Amino acid sequence: MPSPTAPADPRRWTALALIALAQFIVIMDTSIIGVALPKMQTDLGFSQENLSWVFNAYVVAFGGLLLLGGRLSDLFGAKRLFAAGWLVLAAGSLAAGLASEVWVELTGRALQGVGAALIAPSALTLLMMLFGGNPKELTKALALYGAAAPAGGTAGVFLGGVITEYASWPWVFYINIPIAVIVLSLAPRVMPAAPARRGSIDLAGAVTVTAGLAVAVYAIVRAPETGWASAGTWLVPAAGVALIAAFVAIQAKRREPLMRLAIWRAPNLAGANIAQLLMAGAWIPMWFFLNLYLQQVLGLGAFASGSALLPMTVAIMIMMIVLAPRMIARFGPKPLIVTGLFALAAGMVWLSFARPDGNFWVDVLPASLLAAAGMALAFIPSLGTALSSARPEEGGLASGMVNTSYQVGSALGLAAMTAVASAYGAKELGNPVALTDGFSAAFVGAAAIAAAGAVIAWLTLRTSPAPAPATPDEAPSDRGRDNSRTAEAR
Repeated sequence: MPSPTAPADPRRWTALALIALAQFIVIMDTSIIGVALPKMQTDLGFSQENLSWVFNAYVVAFGGLLLLGGRLSDLFGAKRLFAAGWLVLAAGSLAAGLASEVWVELTGRALQGVGAALIAPSALTLLMMLFGGNPKELTKALALYGAAAPAGGTAGVFLGGVITEYASWPWVFYINIPIAVIVLSLAPRVMPAAPARRGSIDLAGAVTVTAGLAVAVYAIVRAPETGWASAGTWLVPAAGVALIAAFVAIQAKRREPLMRLAIWRAPNLAGANIAQLLMAGAWIPMWFFLNLYLQQVLGLGAFASGSALLPMTVAIMIMMIVLAPRMIARFGPKPLIVTGLFALAAGMVWLSFARPDGNFWVDVLPASLLAAAGMALAFIPSLGTALSSARPEEGGLASGMVNTSYQVGSALGLAAMTAVASAYGAKELGNPVALTDGFSAAFVGAAAIAAAGAVIAWLTLRTSPAPAPATPDEAPSDRGRDNSRTAEAR
């Protein structure tokens, strides 16, 4: 990371634009397929039960491989991994767009997820390299980076509707290819180079954590079909837990693990990651079911539904870029994380009162803006705290961890709330009352997740701001001793 006294890189804002674009795209790719799913189902022959794997194949590969992506970023250099990720993402997008069979489509989506898992941690590492030496600029950079996530999620719904209606569903994947070409042409000139480091790659850890996540999501998704009382319903998640336990055991024994378990002892790191996990576990289901409510209950088309979510996106971007940095400087991260998660929970409770014969202005807009305000307040301070709590030489690992927390929360939260919505009537397509009951139950469940995140953040995070990232003038060993002394003093 640059020293505070070193001249600032004049290309850093162009680099930040590419980093924010990366965050925009990897999040957009989770949502852009939503409106296109019915046509993909018809053209490719997906069953109703398997259709959700067009979403899950991407998220599971993305979330499960982020730790490996962070480790590779530390070993081979963030700049190289950033470029490699875009190449893989473009290849997966081409395969998904050209697919004529189910297995090819799911393979393409999983390959997209692999590319995203290389891009996301390396992008955050590059951001910290460019702005880590200037706390004021770092807060602004994180705000712009953070605002790209909700913008990408909502833009995906909007663009997916436009593309599906006026072009064809393969273009929801092809759109990534020209963007990848632009990024790959600019990145070598503006991104900072980082030397490669020696070390081993923990493939066993990567396989077990990815398989554990995939099995857990599969178990939750299939539970409404097999029945919660079925033995198979509980044996499958037990296998997922066993795989995660195997991952932890592998990490404890390896000399160079994928995730050094002792990193969790860093002050505030665990609390910030839990906040990100539960925030995503609440936010993604809210966005998903709000879109379904707009289309399946209020009768809005794909274009109108995407447009209806734009006020929420604009509010988040303005608050993240303009308001959040000032409030972090004044109050510190903990009050904002706790307040933001409680506000997110309150917005979703409000949404749970939506009516089958409701309208956008009364049933959606006010509650969605409150939820957006909560997301905007909590996202930046929890992200910054998670990143700055780790040692500088583990920047890629910290980036991979916080991205993993968010994506795992997204996958498990959406799977769980889908099961809740189905149990309360959301399977009865064409019945606005049953659909609304199911969606309302999902909103309440997501609100409980956000409230739990607020309570855990209040109990686990320290009131003092997160420590500033170390500079090259501060040796890693000194930073480790200083952290140890600080922890003991507190």
